[in-house]
Amino acid sequence: MRRLAIPLALMLAVTGLGTPAQAADKVKRTAECQGDWIPGTPTAEEVMGGEISLVGQPPYKIGQKIDWGASPYRNRSWEFVFHSLRWVGTLVVAYENTGEERFLKRAKEITKDWAVSNKRGAGRTKPYVWKDHPTSLRTQALVCLSMHVKDGWLKDSLKEHARLLADPRLYKKGHNHGIDQDIALMGIGCRLNRRDWTSLAIKRLTGTVKLDVDSQGALMEQAPRYAVYVYGRLQVAMTNMRDCERKVPGEIAKRTEAMKAFVAHATEPSGYMVPIGDGSAEIEPKMETGTPKEKVKVYRAGYAFGRTDWTKDAAYYSLRFGPGMKFHGHEDHMGVTYYADGRDILVDAGFHSYEKSSYRYWTLSPEAHNIPMVEGARFRPRTATKLTKTAYGAGRQTFRVTDKAYGVSRTRSLFVNHGEDVMAVRDTAAGGKKVRNLWRFDPALNVVSNAGGRVVLGDGKYRVTLVQLAGCAPVGGQKVERGGGRGWVSPTYLSKKPAGVVVSPAAKELVTVIVPGTDSPKVSCSGGKVKVNGVSVVF
Repeated sequence: MRRLAIPLALMLAVTGLGTPAQAADKVKRTAECQGDWIPGTPTAEEVMGGEISLVGQPPYKIGQKIDWGASPYRNRSWEFVFHSLRWVGTLVVAYENTGEERFLKRAKEITKDWAVSNKRGAGRTKPYVWKDHPTSLRTQALVCLSMHVKDGWLKDSLKEHARLLADPRLYKKGHNHGIDQDIALMGIGCRLNRRDWTSLAIKRLTGTVKLDVDSQGALMEQAPRYAVYVYGRLQVAMTNMRDCERKVPGEIAKRTEAMKAFVAHATEPSGYMVPIGDGSAEIEPKMETGTPKEKVKVYRAGYAFGRTDWTKDAAYYSLRFGPGMKFHGHEDHMGVTYYADGRDILVDAGFHSYEKSSYRYWTLSPEAHNIPMVEGARFRPRTATKLTKTAYGAGRQTFRVTDKAYGVSRTRSLFVNHGEDVMAVRDTAAGGKKVRNLWRFDPALNVVSNAGGRVVLGDGKYRVTLVQLAGCAPVGGQKVERGGGRGWVSPTYLSKKPAGVVVSPAAKELVTVIVPGTDSPKVSCSGGKVKVNGVSVVF
């Protein structure tokens, strides 16, 4: 999001000594309006021109008389943001920055029309308008407008929002929506001098933060990118408490601070966050995280992150385990990602959208991730996975995870070597069951060759090799899907790109070796012990 609050000195430099700058000097800039809560689009002039662009969708002409039932793209996120009225808040910010009354007048017109047209419980009001998230996000725009408009209808609307936000039946405890609800209720309580609302918001927020952010600073919503959002919102919450002359609970401050290291560990050397859960590959955290001391970090919430160092040239990987799927998580347990040689090697299918489509539900499924499957067994959703063993030093790390997601114990052992970059995985299942696994490669990598248990993929002159063994015997018969039923990724919102997915044959044991940067790795095996380019693989 871009900051729309323009420093006074800069505005004077741009506008010179003309009337807008002089008028702006007479308008008080308020903490309730200034800040980073305003979206980057649309601009105030675009709203004034009757056109808005939301959540990356094409511009939509709202005209002078707005149709509040509009849903031009049949997109849930668009509908929610439309009724959040944050785009109307853009006008109030513009009024504070320029002093031009036309912005405030139009903001008042639109907001009053919304209030009249969207009364809670009215037959013509869309049900999603008063859902928890649009309601809480809309409050910021209403509080901001109330700094300059004192009309009774606006005060009544704020009270109606507060009553709903305070209703325990609506509250999303332990979730980022709950955090937004508490920020909203606190804002109205402070604005209207309702200490009961403010106290309730702070009490609930403390409980929600303890559930949503663990003592290690890991977000429990199972999508690391949401940690950036939650961190930002908690900064807002703590600032608002201080502005309202309320004490910040120590547990909130402590866990918020711990989130910085979690975001750092969940960010690839490229600067973009690893796309786990409902998180796309385009998320670049715009926050100061510092550089953690550890290069490898295991989080009880269900993540292992490792890297060779904290430079852009480092190798990096992730491993998923932990509690069963909830909130923004996917069925990705035992899934791995791998980054080496300055590029993505193994990737997740990513996040497409929140639309109720078959593709969206597929991105949640096990087959959208780099995981082992038990042949002939039915998958059991929301199964927890345990990390049973770890051993790591500076140059190599090993992990073992196990669960009964297919009714019998399946186990994955992961080995990562740094310096001579190698990733190796051993998959087995109890009771002599056979396993099969999936390996999704970055879309830029295309199949160069596939024979004798070796699949080579390349991009220009760059090569990466996958080798599969059972015991010490090569396992051939890999199939590579690009497109079709499984060969897809969604690197950005609403995007869908074909990607090479290696589907293994079924075997009682599968050892998979990934070697970046070469099409001819030296892989040998004796007595069940595997060596790759002279590196001994130890599970």
